[in-house]
Amino acid sequence: MTAAVLFGGGCFWCIEPAFSALKGVSLSQAGYSGGTTPYPTYEQVCSQKTGHIEVVQVRYDSDVIDFETLLKVFFSLHDPTTLDRQGHDIGSQYASAIFYTTAEQQNQAAAYIKKLEEKLQKPVVTKLQPAQVFWPAEPEHYNYYLNNSFAPYSVNVIQPKLRAFMKNFEPLIKDPREALKKT
Repeated sequence: MTAAVLFGGGCFWCIEPAFSALKGVSLSQAGYSGGTTPYPTYEQVCSQKTGHIEVVQVRYDSDVIDFETLLKVFFSLHDPTTLDRQGHDIGSQYASAIFYTTAEQQNQAAAYIKKLEEKLQKPVVTKLQPAQVFWPAEPEHYNYYLNNSFAPYSVNVIQPKLRAFMKNFEPLIKDPREALKKT
């Protein structure tokens, strides 16, 4: 059965390629959600005046990959204890957030966050909200890592995250030749 969720885990360039590589994920698309400005641009979102968060829309087959697994991947890709920041990326557009589409996703995410807080012994600041309008990012943000793999941000920020992800979730990765192809 096809399902969808929006994940905000800092810069969407960092989490989009990981979700794209997972078996059962049919779409991993960069965009914006949670704000008030219709059809926001990257520049508007970066101004922090729109209220939007950089997110990745993930569509998945729940018969192939379950939501709990997506949560494990999501929380492995960023630090959910830092408010509006991931590394050098600072601002409300980089908030940790889950925009759920079902009550089951909401309940599972809330339980996961509670367990994570107990494990980490500190608060998890991930926003848990019902899905709002998803505004696709501009085309230059789609598959950013694949199209810019030698850019400094890709080499210094995205690649280390992807290496750890590939190592920790190897059984869940699509055929390696297909894993990071454009979706």
